Amino acid sequence: MAKTLAIICARGGSKSIPKKNIKLLLGKPLIYYTLKIALKCKKEKIIDEIVLSTDSEEIAAISKKYGISADFCRPDHLATDECGKIDVIRHALINSERIHNKEFGNIIDLDVTSPIRTKEDIKNCLNLFRKKKPDVVFSVVNSRKNPYFNMVEIHQDGFAALCKKPKKLLLRRQDAPKVYDMNTSIYIYSRKFLLNPKNVSLFSSTKTLAYQMDGISAVDIDNPMDFKYIEFLIKEGMVEI
Repeated sequence: MAKTLAIICARGGSKSIPKKNIKLLLGKPLIYYTLKIALKCKKEKIIDEIVLSTDSEEIAAISKKYGISADFCRPDHLATDECGKIDVIRHALINSERIHNKEFGNIIDLDVTSPIRTKEDIKNCLNLFRKKKPDVVFSVVNSRKNPYFNMVEIHQDGFAALCKKPKKLLLRRQDAPKVYDMNTSIYIYSRKFLLNPKNVSLFSSTKTLAYQMDGISAVDIDNPMDFKYIEFLIKEGMVEI
């Protein structure tokens, strides 16, 4: 069976929240919760190796404290706001294979800012990937808005219209085609897909699959209010991370 590598990407810069990846969430750095679930998966042999991709010595030191060392430093050109995530993951894969002297067929990206995930989510997502053999699997939740019913675009003439025109007029959201939100929590890539430099987005391939998670996992920490909200969910016992 192909080896599985988990990659945790955490750069030092953040415009929305300074040092977002290590900002405290209930007394622990945000990255801690992703490190914890990755280590649990490694202990139970769901994944084989874990690697941290960062340009920050501070993040590297915190990660090492919790059990995952940074075996290489992410170069500056891969730590900008303009850099695509696929290039970062490709760099991490190449360096991990060099360091561990082994080939990884399944590469999991666990996003630090979307920490609501379970070991079972990761395991089920990986099982789907192994069974269907796509280029990419990514996690989703039911969408609260629908481009066929209540999402609009403003055209150059100033008038608004639905993002996607349905085949017939829809009077209820329930009648619209089913759509999903990507919750950015789990991505799995094939080695072949990542090592092709032409692939710059997960939608560079048409062989993509979605793994549906619980709706509450849609919380993505992007601003200070998101920290407050996820702390509330944890304190109320609505989620456990």
